[in-house]
Amino acid sequence: MKDRFLEGRVAIVTGGTKGTGRAVAWALAEAGASVAIGARTAGAPERVAGEIRQELAERVGAEKAAAQRIAGARLDAGNSAGVTKFFEFVDTELGGVDILVNNAGIGIFGSTASLSVEQWDSVIATNLSGAFYASREALARFRQRGGGTIINVSSLAGKNPFAGGAAYNASKFGMNGFSEAMMLDHRQENVRVSYIMPGSVDTEFGANRTGASWKIAPEDIAEITLMLLRMPARTLVSRVEVRPSRPGK
Repeated sequence: MKDRFLEGRVAIVTGGTKGTGRAVAWALAEAGASVAIGARTAGAPERVAGEIRQELAERVGAEKAAAQRIAGARLDAGNSAGVTKFFEFVDTELGGVDILVNNAGIGIFGSTASLSVEQWDSVIATNLSGAFYASREALARFRQRGGGTIINVSSLAGKNPFAGGAAYNASKFGMNGFSEAMMLDHRQENVRVSYIMPGSVDTEFGANRTGASWKIAPEDIAEITLMLLRMPARTLVSRVEVRPSRPGK
């Protein structure tokens, strides 16, 4: 059994029903946190929350599993009113929040000339504005709890532009700058802000699931998330770049 060092803490994972988000949600639950999962697909957050509750009971026993809550609700990260409603749901179901993992993201790729306004707006709203909406809600609650942690899942695309990545690059460059500014804004309030910049992760994102052994596994990002949460209060790891150790040729 893994160290349940997050017992008594409440975590939110956006985009938490598959890939990296689900791996992070499971890791947080296994470490003892109560977890709220948000995602856009109707019914998916509730289903995944139920799966994690069952897995947790099998792993740590029904008694320990019953001491923490795993909840799920629909969340459109790019809709500010929807984000507020989701946080109100978490307040009711889990009693607040100590940890926010902004993982929700979409990718729409194409040349700048070929992107529609709607496509651009959708990527920026979900990947960047969504992180702001959720962080703003979390920060208001952190003040009542004496602090908290925000971990933003960005990308190496936030420092390495590529052809066809205008909207996605812009959202991730923005995520990185937003994360660093927020860290500076709130570090004296016992709020820790970190962001993770993965390279190629083997997920369903962009229909690129390949099972390639050389790619970063979602579970690896979950381990990094736990590492950030384990850091002593005196130390802040503000940015983590992570790449496949031996990328495919």
